[in-house]
Amino acid sequence: MLLGQLFHTAIKTAHLEATVRFYTEVLGMVVADRPPLAFPGAWLKPAQAGADAIFHFYAGDAARDADGSVQTGTAAIDHVSVVCQGYGAFKDRFERYGLPYRENLVPATPLWQLFIFDPNGVQLELTFHSAAEHEDVPAIPAERRYNARERWFQPELYRQFEALAA
Repeated sequence: MLLGQLFHTAIKTAHLEATVRFYTEVLGMVVADRPPLAFPGAWLKPAQAGADAIFHFYAGDAARDADGSVQTGTAAIDHVSVVCQGYGAFKDRFERYGLPYRENLVPATPLWQLFIFDPNGVQLELTFHSAAEHEDVPAIPAERRYNARERWFQPELYRQFEALAA
């Protein structure tokens, strides 16, 4: 038996267009081919040759609970981590969109991390290897240091994606 790498993460959303805009504009992903499933949704993948879809978004009835609501946040799953490159460029983009984020340097490793929420309240961890980054080790201001207990999702800041998607 062998357990391999993460295949994809499925996220329910009541705001499909806003979610796709966030992942494509802020994270630089691209829309992937999706089979003709019986419910609305989108698959997104990294913008690199040969990449597979790593985020599957479910919308419409497939995203609704029995009471008609759509859950938000990560619940028992704290975050989803994705290997990335371009630490400074991601920070610049987060700031350009006015989105709060947190930073972390993993002690005794070459790993740097950025944490951000998507429009559904799902926390994402973007993980960078310092050897692939062509910049100095980040100096992290106290107000942006990642703290696992801090709850800093601000849904009102993501309405900008809904307004432009309409």
